This record gives sequence, C-alpha cells and structure tokens, in this order.
Amino acid sequence: MSEASIPKEWSDCQVGMIADVIAGGTPKAGNPDNFAEPGSGIAWLTPADLSGYKQKFISHGARDLSQAGYDSSSAKLMPKGSILFSSRAPIGYVAVAANEISTNQGFKNFVLPNGVDSSYAYFYFRSIRDLAESLGTGTTFKEISGATAKTLPFVLPPLAEQKEIATRLDDLLAQVDSVKTRLDGLPAILKRFRQSVLAAAVSGKLTEEWRKENKVAFDWNPFLIEDLACEKKYSLGIGPFGSNLKVTDYRDHGHPLVFVREIRAHSFGGEGTKFVSTSKFNELKAHRVEPGNILITKMGDPPGDVAIYPLDRPKAVITADCIKLSVDESKATTNFVYYSMMSECFRAKVFDISGGVAQQKVNLKKFKKLNLDIPSLPEQAEIVRRVEELFAFADQVDLRVTEAQGHVNHLTQSILAKAFRGELTEQWRKENSDLITGENSATALLERIKSERANQKPKNKTRKKKA
Repeated sequence: MSEASIPKEWSDCQVGMIADVIAGGTPKAGNPDNFAEPGSGIAWLTPADLSGYKQKFISHGARDLSQAGYDSSSAKLMPKGSILFSSRAPIGYVAVAANEISTNQGFKNFVLPNGVDSSYAYFYFRSIRDLAESLGTGTTFKEISGATAKTLPFVLPPLAEQKEIATRLDDLLAQVDSVKTRLDGLPAILKRFRQSVLAAAVSGKLTEEWRKENKVAFDWNPFLIEDLACEKKYSLGIGPFGSNLKVTDYRDHGHPLVFVREIRAHSFGGEGTKFVSTSKFNELKAHRVEPGNILITKMGDPPGDVAIYPLDRPKAVITADCIKLSVDESKATTNFVYYSMMSECFRAKVFDISGGVAQQKVNLKKFKKLNLDIPSLPEQAEIVRRVEELFAFADQVDLRVTEAQGHVNHLTQSILAKAFRGELTEQWRKENSDLITGENSATALLERIKSERANQKPKNKTRKKKA
C-alpha cells in the first residue's frame, strides 16, 4: 500500500519491522497421547479450526496438545493478543488469541508490540487476504513462508486512531453480518413459499374463490398415475437396464441421453451430454422421451425429483433410474400433473413406496398405482396460471436476493478498504489532532517500536510452557 493512498498522519511499514513472526508445529499424529480434549491441555489450532469461524477471538481448537505432545513438537505458545494467520491450506484465515495458544505449522503468527492494537491488526490482516494468497508458492498447495510473511505490508496509524478504526469496524461489519444472515435465510423462506403454493394448488384452496365466482362445484376425482398416461404403448416406463444400454454405447453425437442428474438440476443438454447411435435409439423405442414428457427420478435421497423435458429439446432416451410419463391431455394437463408431483404431499407418497439400503429407489409397479386428485380441465388451467404467476414472483425475489447477496459479500472488503485508506476516520482526525500528532503520531510510534525491538536481547522464541 503506497504512502499516497493513506493519510499523511499514518506510516507504512512491513510486518517484520513491528512484529515477531512465529510458525507452529505438530507432534506425531499417530500417537493419541500427544493430544488432549479442548480445555484440558495446551490450546492448539489448525487452519481447519478457523474454517467458517466468524468470531474475532479464539481460545482453543478442536483438540489441545498434551504436555508431551507440546514438548515433542516445534509448536510455540503465542501470548494473548497475538494475530493467528493461516499460511497454507488455505492462506488468510485470521483470529486473535484470546489466551496463550499454540498452532500447527499451517500458521505464521504475529506477536504484536505495545502500540499496535490487536483488533485493528485483526481487521487489517483480513483486508489483505487476497494479497497474501497471491504471494503463496508451492505445487501441492500454496503457502507463504516466514520470510514472505515478514514482507507483508502493514499500515500503522496512531494508536488512538487504531482503536477508533477497530471500534467502527466492529459496528459496521456486525451490521453487514446481520444483513447477510437475513439474506441467507430468504431462499429457505422462498422454498417454503413455493411449497405452500403447491399445497394450496393440489388441495383446491388456491381456486376456492374462483369456484365461487364461476359457480363451479368442488368436483375433484382421484386418478391412478397409470390411468393418466396416454394409451400409447410406451407412455409410462423407466430407463433401460444395463444389459440394454452400456457405457460402451455412448457416443459424442447422435440422439441424446437423459440422466437422473439432469432431472434434479432441471438442466438438459450441455457439455456433459452423451448420445447413442440411430440404431441404438431405434432399439430403445420403449425408453424414448419426447419434449413435454414428465420425468421423475427413480432413485436418490430422497427419490421423486420431477421435471418436464423441454419443448426445445430433441427426442432422447432416458437412462436407468429415470421414469417418464406422457400425460393424456383429455384427462389432465401436463403442467397440472407436474405441479402436483412437485408437492410435498406427493413426494411423501413416493418416499413411502421406496426402498433400499444404500439409496432409496422407487418401486415402479407401486408408482403406477399412486393417485392424484384431479379437478376439471378449466380449474386445472386456472390452477396452473396462478401457480406460474406466484412462482414467477418468487423467481424475481430469488434473483434480487442473489444480487443483494453479491453486493453484501463485496461490502465487507469495501468497508475494510475504506478503513485502511483512512476514509472511515477522516472527520475524527480533524476533531482529534492532539491524539495523532507529536509523541502520539504514527511516526513517533513506529520509531519507538523499532527502538524497543532493536534493544531487545536475542532470545529463544520457543516459549515452552513449564510442566
């Protein structure tokens, strides 16, 4: 970070100029006597302990070191307030030691001098994660060395301003986290909304007022799945068994195959599409799927995902564990049957007729005997119209939520960048000039830190804890 990008009252330096950079270590992992339950031994961290960790301070990891494990390794105790910075797998996790703590070799830890606020340093190191990652080297995984860690830039404001910046970041980023939490909860709410729409649709509640306005009686009748199928010979069935369709039959072009994963993702075609030859396509006539057919997954956890094969796709062949249904439009519309099968009520019926140990699979004979409650064709059309209207609204909200999540995810780094350009405390500096000048200036602070470090006697940095 260049001096031109920070306030004139601040100083630029490198981490190695102000802090001791200390790595960690790990005892022999195969010896359980080297480890202890959290809180019962010597606190010890690995980068995995910081994965998903959102607090500033940390007191221990998933397990402690025993005294024997600590003594047999190169792990070192960091004093309270040290910055714990992961240097590999991945680079850039950061936390502040809430107490004396050690780490494995996946850290470069920064022991701060008097005059550097640990909360300020915590936020600063969060802000340079991308820079630290760019300096990593290695083939198996990227890592920054101790020598590289010492050259990381550090922006040093006067101590009073460091504390002001940390306080403001605590408040601002807490607000950002609160907004992010609410946004992250919206997809689940939208999912429940869609299911409530489907529940109302298949129970008749969605069109209750419509029936009154149109003087239509509630006249819904149960139909078996097999009775809703077209009278065509192959209108309801499953994909071919392995003896009829093998991996060796796959081609790079020809007639496409449809897999279970495509039904789940509602995405057909693309780079992963496989094909069969025309002769194989003709041989598998019973397993063909046409645009507009309903497709159901026969296996999964749980099974019963449903999709409509798109109208713009060519005729294809379903693979094993896919069920196809061509609906008799004189009895029911394809879209009404599709939405009925999407409902939790129907999915529960599918689960009840499924079995298996490793994975649940639908029994096709029992599937054919499942029933759907079907209203008149005009009411089906009205239900489909209303469901699609409400789903379109939910899709719009979903899109806006995704956009908002993207903005919020960038907001944290934007706030951090402003903080370390001095923009958050610009007015504060004008109002508190006595706290950032003379003996309180960053220049004077940096000189004191350098002088104190130069006067320190050489010492062994391995601060081993006494038994």
